[in-house]
This record gives sequence, C-alpha cells and structure tokens, in this order.
Amino acid sequence: MKLDILAIGAHPDDVELSCSGVLAKEAAAGKKTGVLDLTRGELGTRGSATIRDQEAAKAAAILNLSVRENLSFKDGFFIDDEAHQLEIIKRIRKYRPEIVLCNAVYDRHPDHGKGSKLTSKACFLSGLPKIVTTLDGKPQEACRPKHVYHYIQWQDMEPDFIVDITGYMDLKIESVKAYSSQFFDPDSDEPQTPISNKNFFDSIKYRAANMGRYIGTEYGEGFIAERYPAVESIFDLK
Repeated sequence: MKLDILAIGAHPDDVELSCSGVLAKEAAAGKKTGVLDLTRGELGTRGSATIRDQEAAKAAAILNLSVRENLSFKDGFFIDDEAHQLEIIKRIRKYRPEIVLCNAVYDRHPDHGKGSKLTSKACFLSGLPKIVTTLDGKPQEACRPKHVYHYIQWQDMEPDFIVDITGYMDLKIESVKAYSSQFFDPDSDEPQTPISNKNFFDSIKYRAANMGRYIGTEYGEGFIAERYPAVESIFDLK
C-alpha cells in the first residue's frame, strides 16, 4: 500500500499529540495516511505495553488511518545504528510515502530527539539503491520521501510553517483521549506524571489555538522543515 503521509513517532501517542489534526484532515480529503510507532512505550509510568497497543489501535480507527505498525524497538534504549535504520528503511520502501512526519528535533524526552535523527537518516538512506533490503522475502526498490517534516512536542519551538487544522480539533482530542491510561483521569489510581495532569491535557487545545492565531485560523499544527519549502507562485502563500 502506497501512503501519501507516514507519521513516525518514538512512542504510541507522540503522533496523536503533535500532528493528528493534519492526519485527520488529509484522511478526510481522501489521502492515505499511516503511523509507524518505533516502540510500544513499555517504560511509561502508567499503563503497560499491552494497554498502549490497544489504545493505539483505537486512535488509528478514530483518525481513519490506512495502516498502523509498531517496530517494537526498545523503549528508552533504542539507538541510531544500522540495524534500527534498516527497519525503518524497509517500512519507507514498503509504504513509499510522499511525506514523512517525525519527532521533534530535540525535546524533553530523549527518545524524541533520537527518533527524529534516526528517522531523518533512514529517509535519506532509503533512496540509495546500493542499500539492499527485503521484507517478507521480497526485494524492495529504493525510494526517498519527497519531504520530511518534524512536528513540535513538549518543547516550544518556532515553526517553519503551520497547517490549518480548524474543523479537526475534535478528532485530534478524541485520538489523544484514546490513550486513557496516559492522560488526565480524575478517577485513576495510577501515579501522576508530567502528562497526566489537567493542565497538560488543556494545553493540547490552547497550543493548537496559539498556532492558529499566528495564521489567522482557529487551530493549527506547526512543523520544522529540513529544507526550504518551495511554492510555484507567491500567490500560493496564505
């Protein structure tokens, strides 16, 4: 299956928190969207890997994803090496996305920065035909995504561009709520974490509203570009 957009995150819920509005909007427009989770989030203070698997599947249905896959890298300890790069390369060549969305270039959680660099390298290396890969016993052709963009996570960053997600904020919030083990629940007996309090959950909406403010819309999601985006005409800019 060829995808238009493949969003890659170090943990299940990275994508939902950061770029699910874009995924929901493009899926509604008929684009094929998918998510590749690098780990199962097994080191998370709350919940478990099994619970996160179930929550990720629920979120995928809410966002109308064409595919969701988990590479089961070791949470907290995966590294940027050939073996990990090759696993991502195989999925890029499998889904052949036009656009890859990936982790923030740096962030509070070290896996986010690692995931960012690992994914960026894999996207480049995937285009080299001398790197030979097979998946399910079948040889793969080299390909490279046209664009790699980094979404914004815990750390506030100045975006290179902002996508209007007005009309899709409710789906974004619903997809985050699918991870009920991780986020605000006044009835939960689980330990408190930096992302389980009400302030954090409320921040999802007001941060999107702030991005929207910059571009004169209700809600937005910001991204960092690896290279300068190009437009055909200056009138294409809004």
